[in-house]
Amino acid sequence: MKVKLILPALTEAESPFWRPIKYSLFPPLGLATLAAFLSEDDDVDLQDQHVEVLNLDDNPDLVLIQVYITNAYRAYSIADLYRRKGSYVLLGGLHVTTLPDEAAQHADTIFIGPAEDTFPQFLKDFKNKNPKKLYSSTVRTLVDIPPVRRDLIKRNRYLVPNSIVVSRGCPHHCNFCYKDSFFGNGKSFYTQRTEDALSEINQLPGRHLYFLDDHLLGDERFARSLFDGMKGMGRIFQSAATVESILKGDLIEKAAEAGLRSVFVGFETLSPANLQTSNKKQNLGKDYVKAINRLHSLGIMINGSFVYGLDDDDKDVFKRTVDWGVENSLTTATYHILTPYPGTKLYSEMENGNRIITKNWDMYDTRHVVYKSRNLTTTELETGYRWSYDEFYKWSNIIRASMHHESDKHKLKHLFYTGGWKKFEPFWNLIIKTGHLNDMLPLLEKILSQVKNPASELQTEFPLIIRKTTI
Repeated sequence: MKVKLILPALTEAESPFWRPIKYSLFPPLGLATLAAFLSEDDDVDLQDQHVEVLNLDDNPDLVLIQVYITNAYRAYSIADLYRRKGSYVLLGGLHVTTLPDEAAQHADTIFIGPAEDTFPQFLKDFKNKNPKKLYSSTVRTLVDIPPVRRDLIKRNRYLVPNSIVVSRGCPHHCNFCYKDSFFGNGKSFYTQRTEDALSEINQLPGRHLYFLDDHLLGDERFARSLFDGMKGMGRIFQSAATVESILKGDLIEKAAEAGLRSVFVGFETLSPANLQTSNKKQNLGKDYVKAINRLHSLGIMINGSFVYGLDDDDKDVFKRTVDWGVENSLTTATYHILTPYPGTKLYSEMENGNRIITKNWDMYDTRHVVYKSRNLTTTELETGYRWSYDEFYKWSNIIRASMHHESDKHKLKHLFYTGGWKKFEPFWNLIIKTGHLNDMLPLLEKILSQVKNPASELQTEFPLIIRKTTI
C-alpha cells in the first residue's frame, strides 16, 4: 500500500512575518510516530511543506494530513484534491479535534484526540474494508508503542532533527490552551516509561536534543528518573518548564546536571489579575525573578513567552513587558496576541460574550487580533506586538541584557544566541536554500555548552565560534 503523510505549511509561511529558520527547526514527529504503525511492506512518504515543495502529482492509496488551525484551509484543499483522485483521506490533529464537523467535510475518516490507540484500529478496519468515519481516542498510554519512524525524516533540512517527545499533554489547565479540548476524553497528561525514553535518546546521533513536551518537568517522578538516566550521557538539551517547577525542590538542578542548557518558560503576563482569569495557577503568586535567577545561576538560557491582550492589559503593557525581559536578561522572548482557539474555555467565554470578531482561521496565528479586547484597540494591540519584537531584539537591548550576567562566558553565550536567532536573517536564508542547515548544529551545541566558573574558561569553550563568525 502506498501511504502519504503530509504536514501542510502554516499560513504564516507566506506572510511577511515568516522566518524560514523558525519553521525549519523540528521535523513532524506526530506523523512519524503514526507511521510506525504501518506495515513494513507499505511504501511510505512523509512530506513537510515548511521545508520542501509538496509533490501533489502522485496517487497514494492512503493520505494522512495533520491539521492545525492556521493550515486548516490549505489542509482541506490538499485533502479535497486527493479525494478527487480516489485516495482515501484521513485528517487529524488539534483543529480536527476541536471542529470535527468542519473537518469531516474534507475527509473519509477523521481522528479525535491523540491517535496512538485509534490509528492502529483504523488500519485493521481499512484492511478489512470497513473503516469508520470517526475514531475518538479513549485509551491514553505510551507503553509499547513502536519506535518513531525517524528514517522518514529528512534530517538535513532541519536544524534540530533530534527533537523528541516523551510525554503527552500537561498537568495544568490554562483557559487559553488547546490541551483540554484535545485530550478531552481521557487522561490529559501521561509519559513514556523511563527506560523507553532513555532507549530512544540513546539511538539519536550527536549530542543535542530538543524535548518538545509541553512540560518536561510536569511529572516529577518521571523527570527525576529521566534526568538520573541521562546524567553522564554527555547530552545537551532544551525543553519547556513552568515557573512553579523551576522553584520547587531540586528538579531543575537535576535537569542542569543531565544537560539542560535552555528552557522555554510561559511567564505569559506580569499581571496577577490576568493570571487569575487565565487559570494560570502554576504562575500565580510565584516569584518570577527568583526563578530567573535560579536558571541563570545554573547557566540555563531562558526563552520567555508572553501574551498581550488579556483583560487587565493597558497601553503600557508592551513597554513594561519588554523592559522587564531585558532587565532580567531573558535570552529570547516570544510575544503573542491573545488568541481564543476553538474548543478552549477562552473561546467559549468570548463567543458567549459576543467578543469573537472573525472566524477566518488564517487569522488565528497569535499575530492578529480576532476578538474584542477590553482596553486596547485592534491597532494598538497589533502595533504593540510588533514593537515588542523590534524593541527587545534591538542590538542595544541584546547587549544590555547580555551584560547583566556574571560570567564573561554567559554574556557571550547570550549575545551569540540572541543575535544569531534574530539578527542574521539573510544568513539563515542562504544556509537553508543551500541545504546546509543541519551543518550548523555543531555551532548550536557549542553555544549551548555549559557555563562554569571561573570565567577563564571562556577562551577554551568559544574559540571555534569566534573563528566561524569572523571568517
